[in-house]
This record gives sequence, C-alpha cells and structure tokens, in this order.
Amino acid sequence: MIKGIRWVLLGASIFSFALAAEEKGVDCEQAVSTLEVNECLGQEFDLAWAELARYLDVIYARHKEDPLLVDEIRAAQQDWETYADSHCGSIYTYWREGSIRNTLAISCGIRLTRQRTHELWQSFLTHMDSTPPVLPEPAR
Repeated sequence: MIKGIRWVLLGASIFSFALAAEEKGVDCEQAVSTLEVNECLGQEFDLAWAELARYLDVIYARHKEDPLLVDEIRAAQQDWETYADSHCGSIYTYWREGSIRNTLAISCGIRLTRQRTHELWQSFLTHMDSTPPVLPEPAR
C-alpha cells in the first residue's frame, strides 16, 4: 500500500534480511540480532497491512451504495499513505547512519498502520448505539 521510494528501498532491505533470516529459521520469540529482529518486524508489518486492507475492504463493501463516501475514504487513505511514507521515511533518514534505521522505520510503519486501522474501525465500522461493531476492535 505505501508506495514511496523510501519504502521501496526499505522493502529491499527487509527482503535481504528475510533471505538471511529464512536460511537460519528465525524464531521471533528468540530474535536477538538486527537481522532477526528486522525479519520479525517485517512479518509484523505485513500482518498489520493485511489487517488494514481487510478493514478497508469491509468499509468499501459496507458503503458501496454511497460512492461519494467511498471516494472520500479512498482519498483520505491515499493522503494517509503519503503521510506515513513521509513520516517513517524521515525516521529512516534521521537514523540513516546506524543499523537501527530499518528497525525504527519498520516499527513506525507498524505503529501508524495499527493506529490507522483503529481509526477506520472507530469511524466507519462501529455504531452510535449498543449494536456490536461490524468487525472486532483492532489492536493498537
């Protein structure tokens, strides 16, 4: 979903970490090295994005009869992705001299993605009364 050049470069770094970690069979409960930690964070990042996509799909399906609303949610999502790319990219740049840069940038992406998913849930998948939400409350 995030399409910025910083994320392309970060994705390439994660991919190389993933290849190295896959050969070792990383146990994320026991991850210690930077490569292992980044591999595990990369997996967590992928899960967070999958959950965001699932919540967006339900929102779009639920409101398909209101194309104006769907268009506005899509535009807001694009704006949010631009913000997340820029913000997490700036964290990567700030720490560019250290091996922690990938860890902090990936962690930023996870944190912002979870916050966004929760905001979407609260805004479009809950009700004003005691009716249960359309989907369960996502992790923050």
